[in-house]
Amino acid sequence: MEDMHYSYDEAMRARITANLGDFTRTPASTEGLKRAAVAITLVCDDNGEGAYVLTRRTPRLNSHAGQFALPGGRIDQGETPIEGALRELREEVNLDLPEDAVLGLLDDYWTQSGYLITPIVVWAGADARMEANPQEVARIHRITFRELNRPDSPEFVDIPESDRPVIRLLMGDDDALHAPSAAMVYQFREVGLHGRQTRVAHLGEPVWAWR
Repeated sequence: MEDMHYSYDEAMRARITANLGDFTRTPASTEGLKRAAVAITLVCDDNGEGAYVLTRRTPRLNSHAGQFALPGGRIDQGETPIEGALRELREEVNLDLPEDAVLGLLDDYWTQSGYLITPIVVWAGADARMEANPQEVARIHRITFRELNRPDSPEFVDIPESDRPVIRLLMGDDDALHAPSAAMVYQFREVGLHGRQTRVAHLGEPVWAWR
């Protein structure tokens, strides 16, 4: 993307919506898997450029404490993936968005821990205000599309425990986002921002994320 395309405006919203509309989503079988949904929430940074929301999980949580994650979680009985993702967005970062804020869905992604996650792409608007739920979220981060498009990221690493190459997205000088979040954010980059028919089901998670 050229610099002019990073502006968080209606042209960006229309382009991402069109790219998601042209994408043929691949759902996956839910047999034997727990259902979850995440919100890839599109906001603007302090310079008016496009960004997405990541949370840093609190160290007191029982699973994946202290890690970066997309807002989301297990879908409640009777909920659709969209309803579940929007509910988790309210619960985790106090951002209440209507269903018409949803721009589209990406491929379902299965995890080694037994979840099938549906990524929901949501446009939060330039005036979006968020507040971390201290029971779940230590900090809210806005990762810019400029950073998401950096040329040295993502990295793919082969591990002996799996035939799925492990993906990680580099952030800043020292941080990285790991799968499952990294796989879904990478697909958003490829599909939503660049209009590519990129799949990520073959990309895996680091062993510590399998629990």
